[in-house]
This record gives sequence, C-alpha cells and structure tokens, in this order.
Amino acid sequence: MLKTAATLCALMLTASIASAAPPDTPVAFTKDVAPIFQAKCEACHRPDSIAPMSLMTFEEARPWARSIKARVAARQMPPWNIDKSVGIQHFENDRSLTQEQIDTIVKWVDGGAVKGDPKDMPPPVKWADDAGWNFKSRFGEPDLIVKSPPYHMPAHAQDAWYKPAVPTGVTEPRWVRAIEIRPSTIKGRRITHHALARLQQDDGTGGAAPTGDDADVGPGLFMEWAVGKQGEIMRPNSGKLMLPGSKIVWDIHYHAVGEDITDSVELAVYFYPKGQEPKYRQVLALFSGVTEGNRNLDIPPNAVVVNQNFHVMKQAGRVENFQPHMHLRGKAMAMEAILPNGTTQMLSYVNDFQFNWHVNYVYADDVAPLLPKGTILRITAWHDNTAANKNNPDPNQWVGWGDRTVDEMAHAWVNITYLSDEDYQAELARRKQMTARPSQSQ
Repeated sequence: MLKTAATLCALMLTASIASAAPPDTPVAFTKDVAPIFQAKCEACHRPDSIAPMSLMTFEEARPWARSIKARVAARQMPPWNIDKSVGIQHFENDRSLTQEQIDTIVKWVDGGAVKGDPKDMPPPVKWADDAGWNFKSRFGEPDLIVKSPPYHMPAHAQDAWYKPAVPTGVTEPRWVRAIEIRPSTIKGRRITHHALARLQQDDGTGGAAPTGDDADVGPGLFMEWAVGKQGEIMRPNSGKLMLPGSKIVWDIHYHAVGEDITDSVELAVYFYPKGQEPKYRQVLALFSGVTEGNRNLDIPPNAVVVNQNFHVMKQAGRVENFQPHMHLRGKAMAMEAILPNGTTQMLSYVNDFQFNWHVNYVYADDVAPLLPKGTILRITAWHDNTAANKNNPDPNQWVGWGDRTVDEMAHAWVNITYLSDEDYQAELARRKQMTARPSQSQ
C-alpha cells in the first residue's frame, strides 16, 4: 500500500540526501540504504504485504543483497517501466529510483553490504494497516463505499466474469475528488484478475457509459483496478460527477488459484465538500491500440506484432495519465499526440511492460499534456509471442483478443479533463507564464 503523497515526498527527500555521500565514504545500510528502502520499497516489502520479503531492517534485507542489486541495477524494481529517454518524465506518483540511488545500493552490496552504525538508522515508517484505505490519511474515511455482492470462486474452475449492478445510494449530485478499488480481503487479491466499475446514471445520454472516441460524453468508466494499480486522485478543480439514482455496474474477472475463496470488491469514494464544485469534469476512457477495435487483435505464433489505433479528441483537454493494459505477451506501448498542425509529440512510452504491474503513470500538474480540439491520440502496442518472452505460456499458439490471462488485450486507460476552448487558451497562457519565470529572474 502506498504512503500518502506528503509522506512520500518527505521520504524521497531523505533518500536523496542519504544517497549523496562522497565517493570515498563507505556505504552503510543504516545511513544510506535504509532511507531509500523506506521511500521506494517498503510500501510492498514489509511483513504481511504483497512482496515476498521484508526490507525494513538490515537483518531482513541482508540475505537478499545480491538479488536486490541485480533487480535494482536492471531497473526491474521498483516497478516503473516508462522509457526515461523519451516523452514526459515528470509524474506525481514516480516510484522509480534515481541513478544516484541505484549507484548507492550497488555500492552498498559491492562493499560487503555492511550494517553501519545503528544510531544512523532512520525512525521506522508507520505503515497503515492493509485493511485500511490508501487515502484515509489525506481525506479521512471514505464518504461512500460501494461493495459488490460476494462471489465464490471454487479451487478449480474456468475463469469467471461477474457483472452485478449495485445502487450507489447517492441522493443528490456529488462531485468526486478521489477513488479507490480493492478486493475486500487479502485472499481476494489472489483470485481477482481485474475489476471495472462503470458509473451508470441518467446523464443526458440515457445512462450510457461510453469508451474510446465517444468518451467525451456521459459518465464513462468510473475506475479500473488491476494488479499493482492504486487509487486515483483528481487534479485540483476537477472531478467526476455522481448523480441521484446512479449505479455501479461491476465487471470483475475472477480466476481459480487452487483454493476455495469467497470475496467481494469494494469501491471507496471521496467527495468534495458540499457546495464545493470543481470547474472541470474528468472522464476515464479505454483507448484501443488495435485498428478497428480490440476484437481485431491477431497475433500469430512465434511473432512480434505491432498494432496501432487513432482516437480524435472532439474537445480540447488535459491528458492526466497513461496506463497500458496488456496480458502475458504484452511487450510495450506508446501514446503519442498528433496535433492539428501535423506535428507529433511522444507523450509516454512503456518499453518493458510487465503484466504483474499495471502501473498508472500520472503526469505532474504542470506537464500534463494540454491538447487542442482535433488532436489525434495514437496508441501503439507491441506483443511478443516468441520463446524469447519468458512470460509466454506457449509461443506456438495463435493469440487473439480475450478476457482470460492467456488471451490478449491492447488498450490504454486514459483520464482526460475536457476544457472549453477559452479555458484551454487560458491554461496554455498560464503554462507559458510559469515557463518564462526562471529566465526572467536571471
């Protein structure tokens, strides 16, 4: 479970300072490495969490020193698979290690992985209980929790897709500033492949929940959860609107794991205070990376395949995030903006997609792409159906689109805050003014 943004920033600053030791200074766990682990690793690597071992103390981390070095040096951990040489590089939720931090950990291992002075050990982080919500420390308890009916998954069975509709109980229009989804229990995380929560309400579109090019109208997909996905916080002065009589239509993919497990999925909603209405409405959409739609995905045996698709923005908007979604053959995905003047901008390129980590890359406030009406978002997806892909269950099989893990998908989940032309121009002017300030002060 991730720490709050404030705690994360403080830990990152501490880790950065700790990793800036002079070249000849011996690197010790207590003084140099522990702050990095607290900032970037302990969110998962702690007792009773999702990682296979804890890294909270020297005694816990020392047996894994060589493995830690290998994974860190290869940038496999922490999971952050954005190509750092192209596209936008500033994110609100960046959990990757800096090169300096990587060098510190490598130097620690190469120097014998010594403990150091116990007095240099930073105070332990007080982690929230895994039964608690990620955003509780920031917003308090959720204002609304919508829970799917319990579902029993036998120990051995075919995959199941559970699609109940549950009333939200909302009795007046309310604006949403943050959302979380999670399986209700630790065991439930083992059988829950992914969960979609669609907001169904009379929104002037007959209650539709559109995706793709039609996503600039209607409530849209409320939130998607997959392995490694955390909650979503709306940017200041933007949100999602829930109306009276609304329902959450669940689409939950369960798979058997050799044990009988009954579980639910919970949706936690944090509202803006009553009377505080954000100016902008944010919509989450599925942008396919396959020409004419995902169901045309066609991956031959023993092949690396590239697919593309194009999505026209019918309104100006700010792109808030990039979250690729593929399965075991997924290799890479890129999102580019083709502007009305014909120029192309690379927004983000995930060059090492990992199915076990569906990371949502949330752009920092002042670099989130501002795009005019008529911009085309190009999604490019690469799949590796060869023996070189160690995650490939069978390179000799033809693979098409499907919900099962052994099938494939090729789309990105993208939040867009749509703007009027006037607001778009005003935001552009604000960005230009902020960019000009450093040069004016010189």
